[in-house]
Amino acid sequence: MPSTLLGRLALLLFVAVLVSHVLALTLMFELRPEPPPGHRMHEPHPHGPQPFPGFFMDVGVRLGALMLAAWIGARWLSQPIKQLAAAAREIGLDIHRPPMVENGTVECRAATRVFNQMQAQIRRQLDERDRFVAAVSHDLRTPLTRLALRAEGLADTVQRQQFRQDIVEMNDMITATLDYLRGAAAPEPFAPLDVASLLNSLADDRQGCGQDVRLTADSARPIEAQTSSLRRCVDNLVENAVRYGGQARIRLSDHPDRLCIEVRDEGPGIPAVELERVLEPFYRLEGSRNRSHGGVGLGLSIAQDIARRHRGTLELRNGEQAGLVVTLTLPRLVATSAL
Repeated sequence: MPSTLLGRLALLLFVAVLVSHVLALTLMFELRPEPPPGHRMHEPHPHGPQPFPGFFMDVGVRLGALMLAAWIGARWLSQPIKQLAAAAREIGLDIHRPPMVENGTVECRAATRVFNQMQAQIRRQLDERDRFVAAVSHDLRTPLTRLALRAEGLADTVQRQQFRQDIVEMNDMITATLDYLRGAAAPEPFAPLDVASLLNSLADDRQGCGQDVRLTADSARPIEAQTSSLRRCVDNLVENAVRYGGQARIRLSDHPDRLCIEVRDEGPGIPAVELERVLEPFYRLEGSRNRSHGGVGLGLSIAQDIARRHRGTLELRNGEQAGLVVTLTLPRLVATSAL
């Protein structure tokens, strides 16, 4: 078997032509009409030229062989493209997925090798970015601590309180950034998870802190998920609902192909034009859901990132009466395997 795709296609076409020719010749001799008794080979037929009954079958055999060869060749051409497209989708979900196996023709192996090199380069760049941001965020804590000590020595009570508020906000932003980078850099493995039990535990913890959090859960089958990441995703949604709406109503519904977790609050909601933008990192509204309520604008962004790692979606919409409704949809899929 040739090692190049062009060589394989040429060999396939040669075999198809050869097989069709042999079949056509076989049909020609087997289906040739017999001359009448007493007719000599070199004499013309007494009834004139006779049509060859296998002519159309001959054409059909040749066309069928060429169509079969074209179909096989198209599969050879499309299969590597499909594999690369699937791998590109998987990288969008998990940059740390195993590299593709280099097999097939010379062209396929070369394309796979370049694709794996691209993935490795992206991972190195992301790792460098994470290390840089983590180092800067960590180093900021030292001058932030000095600022906090100096702020305590201010005689003006109002200024001292303002400094405290700014320092707490900066510290929260640094902590959220470090947590965000830590979760993106070291994703945990997928395992069967009882989501109803996880939500019950989360609601109990929130209620123990005096927050108005209630859960309505149907019986749900376990789903393949990253336990800590999914808990953090839902916890961020609940935290967002409690912070801006004063309460959180969680509803779990199970479907044959997906699991839905809905978190609803009774707050002011979000303008329709801002529903997509609030999912961006560090983006905060200038209206009622702004920095006066705390937060650094990473909660929903982290939740969406975790939903994507689970091949799920995070949908935001305003309630019919008031508040924000966030729906986390998780498809029933197993963890990604290497192609």
